[in-house]
This record gives sequence, structure tokens and C-alpha cells, in this order.
Amino acid sequence: MEIARVRHSDVVHLARREGNGWVLLRRESDHPGADVLREALADGDDLSASGSHAVADADVMLLAPVARPSKLIAIGLNYADHVRESGGEVPDVPLLFAKTPNSIIGPGQPIRWSAERSSRVDYEAELAIVLGRRVDEESLEHDSADPLDAVFGYTCCNDVSARDAQFGDGQWVRGKSFDSFCPLGPWIVTTDEIPDPQRLAITCDVSGERLQESSTAEMIFGCAELVAYVGRHIRLEPGDVIATGTPRGVGFARDPARYLRDGDEVTVTIEGIGSLINPCIVD
Repeated sequence: MEIARVRHSDVVHLARREGNGWVLLRRESDHPGADVLREALADGDDLSASGSHAVADADVMLLAPVARPSKLIAIGLNYADHVRESGGEVPDVPLLFAKTPNSIIGPGQPIRWSAERSSRVDYEAELAIVLGRRVDEESLEHDSADPLDAVFGYTCCNDVSARDAQFGDGQWVRGKSFDSFCPLGPWIVTTDEIPDPQRLAITCDVSGERLQESSTAEMIFGCAELVAYVGRHIRLEPGDVIATGTPRGVGFARDPARYLRDGDEVTVTIEGIGSLINPCIVD
């Protein structure tokens, strides 16, 4: 299934892709912090069977498929080809950092920043895992199932990074968490459609130029290992997101460096999922 958050007639719904349109599944509640995907997963909704009525593509606006995850965890240096281009060493364990939820935007929304805040904004195409149920130390100890059984699906992510802030601070949270610095989408593809997340082509184009091209086979720590590792240390809840790292070709590692500019359009494409497209605006 393809599951999305959509705006239809000024109301946000969870929707399931069918044919050339969408079946509206559940309306997002009005309370502060609402996230209809999290609500549906927590309540155990059968998203494959439920639905009110169908609407055409032209009648909806795609939003970020997850709006307010309780956690947005990202993984650094998780592609062997990216480690090589960065001149670093292969990590012994996954390198975790946080992006804050204010950074999330959906397809078509602008990546926006002020030139005074950063002059070195970079793109990073990533596969994102969306959790479908809780994962923690207790569940991992008593559950012999594959950690991927806890995954609801996968989506595209652009881990936009202000490199001057990231490298200047000595830690990554500020440089990774500017408003609009985590585009997600265009929808979530459920795990039944992606039986092996380690065999997906992944690319990033900036204004029509192919700058990243690799495969999730290059991951040092695969999706199953990441879910288990993160869950042992940080309890994961339905709707939480893990961004799994980026492959070679990022802007700061190129010669000359290629940072994002006003008017650029960034397209992250992952095999089996689709393309996430966002314009860039520098104030």
C-alpha cells in the first residue's frame, strides 16, 4: 500500500492510494500535536480495508506522511561509499543523532533558510523507516521475530544539513534541525511492497543534475540492525522515524563543493517508493 497524509477541502486525512486517486481513511483530529498516522497506528486501524470515499489526485495536496513523530532519529556515516568520500572511518556501531520534528515538511514545500544563518546548506538523500509498533529493550528480549516486523513502511527523506553549523558546533542537532530541513514523502510504502529494503536504488538530483547515485546495499548497518539498535537504547513508538543515512555525492565532499542555492530544486528518488521534490528558497 501507499499511505499518505493529504489535505482535502481544507481538512487533513490519512489516505490510501487506489488507482489514480486516494481513499480517505481517517480525519486528523484538531487537538494540538495531532498526527493522524500515529493515531491510526496506535489504534490498530486496518488501513488496507477501511475508507470513506475516493477522491482524485487533483483534489488533494500531499503532506508529510508523518507530521509529529515522537522521535526522529537519524544515522550518520552509514554508507560505505559516503564514509570513503568523507575520509572517515567505518563506525563500529551506528552513529545516532536527532533531528527535531519542526524540521519536517512535505513534498513540494520549500526548503527555506536565511543566508545569515548558513551559507553551506547540503542535501542528503535517505531511506526513512516508519515504525508501526513499539520497539524497546523488553520487546526485543522477549520477541524473537525479525526487527523489520515492527516496521510499518518506508519513505524518502532529505536530511538537509547546515554544514557550517553542524561542523562548527562539534555536534549535529542544530545544523540538522533548522525549520524545513527534513522533507519526507511523498508517501509511505508499506513493508509488503518492499520485502528487502537493502536492495533499493537511491538517487538525488539538484536542479536536474544527478549528484547522488547508489544503493541501500551500501549501508553499513541495515534497516533491521538499526531498528534493533535504536530500540534497545531509545524506545520507539508507532509513527517514529529513523533516517538511515546517505550515500556518496553530498555537496561538502565534492570538488568543488556544491551547496544548495536559492532556486534549486532537490529530487530524492528511491526505487519502489517514488520521488520527493522540494524547491529551495534563501531569504
